[in-house]
Amino acid sequence: QVQLVESGGGLVQPGGSLRLSCAASGSIFSAYVMGWYRQAPGKQRELVAAIHGDGSTHSANSVQGRFTISRDNARNTVDLQMSGLKPGDRAVYYCNAAKQSSSGWVNYWGPGTQVTVST
Repeated sequence: QVQLVESGGGLVQPGGSLRLSCAASGSIFSAYVMGWYRQAPGKQRELVAAIHGDGSTHSANSVQGRFTISRDNARNTVDLQMSGLKPGDRAVYYCNAAKQSSSGWVNYWGPGTQVTVST
């Protein structure tokens, strides 16, 4: 079991920056692929960025060059640094922990944090 809690969301003007943080507890953090997903009103949840235990990352085309994901395995945290925010980035952002098991991927989710980009 993994418990996840996000923080750092809020209201920001277009072009601004925010840093989201996710604190994990309950299991061996480094064994999980950690990710940030987002869900905008009326849309499906989508992957924003993910980071493996070895530090390798991948991110959605829409955020490349603007968002950076990082993790600290000693502190059991994963952050998402967002810059150059656009109105289209408005969504609820969810922290995810994923690990492969013999029966497939096991996923854990945080409750989400709202990011609003507006003047």
